Amino acid sequence: MSETPVEGILAGQRRAIARAISLVENDGAEAQDLLATLHPHTGRAHIVGVTGPPGSGKSTLVNALALHFRRESEPSFQEAGSTRIAPKIGIIAVDPTSPFSGGAFLGDRIRMRDLAGDTGIFIRSMASRGNLGGLAWATADAVKVLDAAGFDLIIVETVGAGQAEVDIARTAHTTVVVEVPGLGDDVQAIKAGILEIADVFAVNKADLEGADHAVMALRMMLDLDTAVTQRTMHHGRLMEVIARNTGTMELTTSSSLIPPAPSGTAQDGPVTSWHPPIQKTVATRREGIAELADAILAHRDYLQHSGHLARRERERAAAELETIIQQESLRRVLACTRGPQLREVVGRVVQREVDPYTAAQQLLASIDLADREGQT
Repeated sequence: MSETPVEGILAGQRRAIARAISLVENDGAEAQDLLATLHPHTGRAHIVGVTGPPGSGKSTLVNALALHFRRESEPSFQEAGSTRIAPKIGIIAVDPTSPFSGGAFLGDRIRMRDLAGDTGIFIRSMASRGNLGGLAWATADAVKVLDAAGFDLIIVETVGAGQAEVDIARTAHTTVVVEVPGLGDDVQAIKAGILEIADVFAVNKADLEGADHAVMALRMMLDLDTAVTQRTMHHGRLMEVIARNTGTMELTTSSSLIPPAPSGTAQDGPVTSWHPPIQKTVATRREGIAELADAILAHRDYLQHSGHLARRERERAAAELETIIQQESLRRVLACTRGPQLREVVGRVVQREVDPYTAAQQLLASIDLADREGQT
């Protein structure tokens, strides 16, 4: 008897995994049913986000990291006694979608041809489809599919949108921010943006002039002492930027749906703050890759022993729930509103007959009316 799609995914069958990711990209009730079935089988993979400006060498760096973990990682990556078991690695590379043609090149796999033929590695390119924040709408769902399929390490490479690209902080356990020499001065290095979400810094292309200066600028930023908690809005979400006494910052989602979990404590003593390491790399020559991989694993161990891993999982769940509620609310409004009716509402807003907030409340009220009529 043939296996069901879920059985194929849980068995790690590549064709079933690929079809499942295509399904979640297209969205719909079938995708939601699949994700609901896979959900109990998730939560075991360590998710690493790799972000940074365009041209910083993210794809080449991901290629080198995957090769290192597959060929040279220590047995401690998996609990397997003294026998080394190479971790299974899933890679999701997000490419920008053209706002004009609607297409995406999806060419990151070209830079990862060293990984071709390795059955322990699964690479999937995804189009951002106009979504801001460096990820596609379906990235988190694709991560769940790979997690359920038994991948130990999942690397998500973002678009490289710039300083506002912080959505990866809610998807990944460990966020690697890639910088390169020559992209700006010291002031540029300490600007608000993606630097605050870094768990590990990689100064790539370190063979170029100015690499030491870039490291010094990053270290200067990390040494800033601003022990405050600030709140900011990003893509409609209220987030807290927590500055520790070490000068490092952590980005979290302030959710009204789920209260924050209490701070964890290490089993062997008080929790110490994580100070993001700065590692120089030359990805094309695979220099500094082993040290960067060690930093990623060290952060994974820190999360597990400090209690912060459980808190991050809680925050990820809260952020995902809020996003789904927003999407479902919009979907239901559009389903309950006919095209001409919606255009009429837009026209009234344009003519200043009604303000956008009142119009939105009226459309949301149409959902309640449709629900009541459906119950009678």
